Amino acid sequence: MQEKVLRKLFLGFIQIHILHHAKIEPFFGIWMIDELKEHGYSMSPGTLYPILHNLEASGLLQKENKVVEGKIRKYYSIIEEGDRVLEEAKQKAYELFKEIKD
Repeated sequence: MQEKVLRKLFLGFIQIHILHHAKIEPFFGIWMIDELKEHGYSMSPGTLYPILHNLEASGLLQKENKVVEGKIRKYYSIIEEGDRVLEEAKQKAYELFKEIKD
């Protein structure tokens, strides 16, 4: 039971992290899996790609197909609404973390 609750909490943090990187520069899925791994999150493509598709369907990310070494790679970048959501999420997360940090 605790694992499911923690997973839901962490998925919210992961979405903010995804939007953050999408604002810096377009990225592709495997790169994001490796990036999350550096922060202690183990995520499979079967978990990440539905999150990316959901963020895209929600109008927060856009996807662009690029051919890399003869294969199509999908790059994700933030769009205007995603930037607004990211900034609001950062402000609210900051306020919460200030309160619970001790």
